[in-house]
Amino acid sequence: MKHTILLLLLFFSSLHGATPKVLVGADSVMQAPYGSNLKGKKIGLITNHTAFNANKHSTIQLFKEQAKPKGFKLIALFGPEHGIGGDHYAEESMENQIDPEGIPIFTLHGKTRRPTDEMLKGIDLLVYDIQDIGSRSYTYITTLFYVMEEAAKKGIEVWVLDRPNPLGGQIVDGPMLEEKWRSFVGYINIPYCHGMTIGELAHYFNQEYQIGCRLTVVPMKGWKRNMIFRDTDLHWIPTSPYIPEANTAFYYPTTGIIGELQIVSIGIGYTLPFKLIGAPWIKGEALAKQLNKQNFPGVHFEPFKYRPHYGKFAKKDCQGVLILVTNPTLYKPVSTQYLILGILKNLYKNQFNQALAKSTDRQEMFHKVNGTDQVFKILNQDGYSVWKLLSLHQEERKAFEKTRQKYLFPSYNVETK
Repeated sequence: MKHTILLLLLFFSSLHGATPKVLVGADSVMQAPYGSNLKGKKIGLITNHTAFNANKHSTIQLFKEQAKPKGFKLIALFGPEHGIGGDHYAEESMENQIDPEGIPIFTLHGKTRRPTDEMLKGIDLLVYDIQDIGSRSYTYITTLFYVMEEAAKKGIEVWVLDRPNPLGGQIVDGPMLEEKWRSFVGYINIPYCHGMTIGELAHYFNQEYQIGCRLTVVPMKGWKRNMIFRDTDLHWIPTSPYIPEANTAFYYPTTGIIGELQIVSIGIGYTLPFKLIGAPWIKGEALAKQLNKQNFPGVHFEPFKYRPHYGKFAKKDCQGVLILVTNPTLYKPVSTQYLILGILKNLYKNQFNQALAKSTDRQEMFHKVNGTDQVFKILNQDGYSVWKLLSLHQEERKAFEKTRQKYLFPSYNVETK
C-alpha cells in the first residue's frame, strides 16, 4: 500500500513537467568525478523515501543497480525519524529490519539515534541523502550531525548528496540555540530557519563544531538561493506524515512551536497541518483583523471555521485563521509565529493564560524547539510580548549570517545582471 501511494504521487507530480530545472546530488553521484571514487568501497546509505533523482529512481535503487558496474558494495541502510519508508509518526520508535535483498536496515530513531560500532562494522563510506525542510527542529539534520561525529571517530568517509532547502536560501529567522537546550530537536546553534542546504550545513557542522569528518558534498546543478521548492520542478515526496506538500515547509516554522504548548489547534488532525490556528474560544474575524492590521510582510490571515477530525479540540467547532503566504521572498515564518502568539495573548488573555498554566508537561519541549526558555518567560511575564519576541537573539542572528557566508556554495548564488 505504501509503495502504491508513492508511485501515485510520482505519477501525478510528473504531469507538471518532464525535466526538472534542478538536478540534485543523487543525479551526479555516479558520474565523474564521484562515480570512480566509489570503486572498492563498502557503503552505508543514510536515506529515506524522499531521496529520488531526476529519473525517479530512489537513491537506494540507484546504489543497488550501480554497485556491480561501479565496483562497490552496499552493505547497510540507515533510516531517520519516520523510518526509511516515511510511514511512522514522530512518537513511534522503530526496530532494525532486513530489506528484501538481505541488506540490514538500521533505525536511527528511538533507543538508538547514533550509528553504533556494530552498525558501522565494515563500512568505509557513509552516504547521506534525505530531503530536509529548512527548520532546525526537524531532526534529519541532527541525524546528519550524529552520523558525521561517529564517522569521524572511526575515520569513515561521509558523502552528502545535496538537495534544495524548500524555503529557499535566503530566509534566516528565529532564535539561536542556547547550549542548555541542546537536544535531538535542536542540536546546532543556528537560527530556527537557517537558509542553508543540507550540504552547506554539513560543511558548517564540520568546521564550526570541529568534527573533523572526511567530508564530500555532491552539489546540485541549477539551484539558486532565490528558488523555493516549486521553482525547481522537482517532485515533492512528503518528508513526514504532516508535511504533505512542499509549501507545508513554510508553515511548519509558522505554527509548529505553538503546537508544542497545546494551547490551540494548528491544523494537525485536520486537512491543513500547520496552516491553521484555531480554538473553540477564538473569534476568527476578530483574530484575522488584528493580525492583518500588523501588516506583516508576505502573509495574509483569512478567517476560518473548521472541526478537527482528531487531536486538539477533536470534533469541536473551532474558529481561527487560515495562514496564507503571499510572498515567500519577504515572509518570516518564526517572526510570524511570535506575532500570532502575542496577538492571541492580547485578544484572549484569560483563555491563553489558563492554557499556558496547564502546559507544564509541554514546557520543556517548547524550550527545546525554540532553543531558549526566553520565549516562554516573555509570554508568561510581559503583557505586550510581540516586539520582545521579535527582537530575541537579533544580534546573535546577525553574527550567524556573517559566519554562514563562508559555507554558502558560490554556484548557488543568484546571478545578477
